[in-house]
Amino acid sequence: MKIALLGYGRMGKTIEQIALQKGHEIVLKVDENTKNYDITIADVAIDFSIPSVAFNNITNCFKNNVPVVSGTTGWLAKFEEAKTICKQQKGAFIYASNYSLGVNIFFELNNYLAKMMHHLDDYQISLEEIHHTKKLDAPSGTAITLAEDIIKHSSKNSWTLDVTNNETELPIVAKRIDDVPGTHSIKYKSKVDTIDIKHTAHNRDGFALGAVVAAEWLVGKTGVFTMKDVLGLNK
Repeated sequence: MKIALLGYGRMGKTIEQIALQKGHEIVLKVDENTKNYDITIADVAIDFSIPSVAFNNITNCFKNNVPVVSGTTGWLAKFEEAKTICKQQKGAFIYASNYSLGVNIFFELNNYLAKMMHHLDDYQISLEEIHHTKKLDAPSGTAITLAEDIIKHSSKNSWTLDVTNNETELPIVAKRIDDVPGTHSIKYKSKVDTIDIKHTAHNRDGFALGAVVAAEWLVGKTGVFTMKDVLGLNK
């Protein structure tokens, strides 16, 4: 499989290593200094760029009939527009805030726990995420996904990047610490006890492997998909 890497930062380099180990070829590496490139030489593109260029990277793939897997966060104000363009161009697209198998299991666990806690009003919900200092956006896309699933099953109307006493908002605390690949914690606290669930990434390899697996799965398909489709969790 010939892969284009849209974004060649820390994640891009890790994806390259994993892809090469799996026998794939990297035919294109695009970073902020790349001005003109031919995306059509690739069988699939993997986008881990930056928020300001992600939408253009992704829609350029649609227009050139190249399937694209994106893990860039911070651009989702244009997500619905991207999905529309994908469908118009009969493209293939997967977006995930996190490609790690463990995190996607954690998403399912979080969603199930939120359903269980729905009517237990004595518990206060909070969410914390910790990442390395080079991560540009806060909160993380993974934290937002976790928060949105909690909100669906609670009395909360929205999330906020702060500690709040507003009963309609779910507080997310975002911390930036050197060399932390990613930690996400959800806490339900009452006067009598606390329930915690937590996912801790030890390195970036899990994220990179998931992105390559998603790219392998996407080639030859048409439509907009998620990691639930890749992992068979929608069945």
